Amino acid sequence: MIIRSTSPDVAIPEVPVTDYILRHAERLANKPALIDAPSGRTLTYGQLADGIKRVATALAQRGFRKGDVFAIYSPNLPEYAVVFHGVASIGGIVTTVNPLYTAGELANQLKDSKAKLLITVPPFLDKAKEAAAMAGGIEDIYVFGAAEGARPFSELLQAPPAPPKVTIDPKNDVVVLPYSSGTTGLPKGVMLTHHNLVANLCQSAGMQNFEAFTERDVVLAVLPYFHIYGMVVIMKLGLAGGGTVVSMPRFDMQEFLTYVQQYKLTVLPLVPPIILGMVKHPALSQFDLSSVRLVFSGAAPLGEELVKQLSVKLGCPVVQGYGMTEASPVTHLSPTKNTVFKPGSCGRVVPNTEVKLVDPASGAELDGPNKEGELLMRGPQIMKGYLNRPGDTADSIDREGWYHTGDVGYVDEDGWFFIVDRTKELIKYKGMQVAPAELEALLLTHPNILDAAVVRKADEEAGEVPKAYIVLKADDASKTTKAEAISAWVAERVAPHKRIRHIEFIDAIPKSASGKILRRVLVDMEKQRGA
Repeated sequence: MIIRSTSPDVAIPEVPVTDYILRHAERLANKPALIDAPSGRTLTYGQLADGIKRVATALAQRGFRKGDVFAIYSPNLPEYAVVFHGVASIGGIVTTVNPLYTAGELANQLKDSKAKLLITVPPFLDKAKEAAAMAGGIEDIYVFGAAEGARPFSELLQAPPAPPKVTIDPKNDVVVLPYSSGTTGLPKGVMLTHHNLVANLCQSAGMQNFEAFTERDVVLAVLPYFHIYGMVVIMKLGLAGGGTVVSMPRFDMQEFLTYVQQYKLTVLPLVPPIILGMVKHPALSQFDLSSVRLVFSGAAPLGEELVKQLSVKLGCPVVQGYGMTEASPVTHLSPTKNTVFKPGSCGRVVPNTEVKLVDPASGAELDGPNKEGELLMRGPQIMKGYLNRPGDTADSIDREGWYHTGDVGYVDEDGWFFIVDRTKELIKYKGMQVAPAELEALLLTHPNILDAAVVRKADEEAGEVPKAYIVLKADDASKTTKAEAISAWVAERVAPHKRIRHIEFIDAIPKSASGKILRRVLVDMEKQRGA
């Protein structure tokens, strides 16, 4: 049974994403487009459009060409959007990098994406330089602000706002390369085209009874722009709708609540851990949060009880959406008006999108409501494929164009979807992906570890955290290698969200006859302990 949207299909213009984002810029030239919350620094729509053209001109003058890759390694700043769209407007490709990555992790992405230029912030410059040296191929490093040993971003703004005309094929030309682990394995470059992004923006705006990210809204951007949620749902949807986007470079609960009050934010796109923190924060009632008219949650499932509690505290709807990097990202949204919302649901299918449920074991298509199966998606927002990985692409997108999400859920009689589990092995730490295979590969380089498996463990604050099952080498059977020492060793080599929070020593890792780690056995064991 194929489930389609209850909203009518929307027209999707075949235009570059920057043209779509700036379609209101001239009319709204004097309106704030982007605000840096800590400093109040503001870019109007006129300044945004002008800055994009200047950056595009400067990059073209220095030899940056269509198809070249530009890496952004930075926390949220208003100028992030300027660089992104300056690159995109001349046919370049942006690869967005987690600013908390280690130099090694950054180097892997730079090398895999074949990035030519890199921009960062002064505090991260040393790591950026180290990574660039390891990766090779980086011609120059820029910084927002100024720092010795890098070119200032302001240099790019000195060029005239007259970029060269570049022919962009929206349906085939890649514009951004975020990295995702897909359903399993190591992080891979997700090739998203101009049309993928424009389609998803149109689909979100065209969802019936979903009213958010409009011209009257002031939208919070605390979720990182490197992540598909922050990049598309917040930055691009907020700007495409003509609203004002207020960015935070880092999350702090007290600052967050202060900014909601100070800037009179109306839409809060959040993730479950922040919502949990709000519900439990003793000082929530001390702030004037009356401007908030909608809380939107994504990146991980949000429990029904938290939805109800925060909705009561704020006096506004708290709704969920669902998607993935490979879908640009939105496939489901919850209506915000004119319908009875179902807490715990991730919503209904967005326009121009088809969904079907299949048996995770046999692949047989399920018929009828309330039957749990793996979600398969098809629509104009589905990625072009994984960069230089045709095998992985073929494994995830079948011959009929269905993307296999690895998520298990069901649809009720009214067309509302509920996500209940994952067939894929990824760990979702505060909405960010952690690939078990990446941590296992690292653990196996430890001199005292014979074998290892990493699985997800439920955590109230983070949703899920990595737990490692470790087999020590025979000469260390007395376990003189302590769990704390291994955790610290890993922490030195990975970004904070990938750190291993729990370790258990065992005699052998359960594996199939072909040698594949049977993580499901370990996950089920964790669930039984929790129960």
